[in-house]
Amino acid sequence: MTPLVVVAAIAAGALGALARFGVTHAVHLAFPPEKLTRAVLIVNVAGSLLAGVLIGLPAPTEVQYVLMGGFAGGLTTFSTWSVETIQLALDGRRRDAALTVVANLAWGLLAALIGALGAGAVTGSLGAGGLFG
Repeated sequence: MTPLVVVAAIAAGALGALARFGVTHAVHLAFPPEKLTRAVLIVNVAGSLLAGVLIGLPAPTEVQYVLMGGFAGGLTTFSTWSVETIQLALDGRRRDAALTVVANLAWGLLAALIGALGAGAVTGSLGAGGLFG
């Protein structure tokens, strides 16, 4: 991996984190603060969709690292999802905590699958030459 790819991944990660901040802020304005887990679901599903599309494209590995590891990695958040889920459970909202886990996993996996299959169908090359090619 070249220094340029590393710098590009860092920059893409910063852009992904800024996008996550923007989504979180917009959701916070639109919904009561206790519903903030919606923002985490949105960014996690969007990042999963992007990652799925990337593995379905015949993109060079470096491009996939920058966009998947950089941008999607900065956009998505496992730590916030974990903490918010624990906080829901500690607040006595165990059903909401369980639903958050199921929703993030199910929708994230489905989004990645749809992205990969959709991009692969368009290009005819699911992951050829990429991370999983």
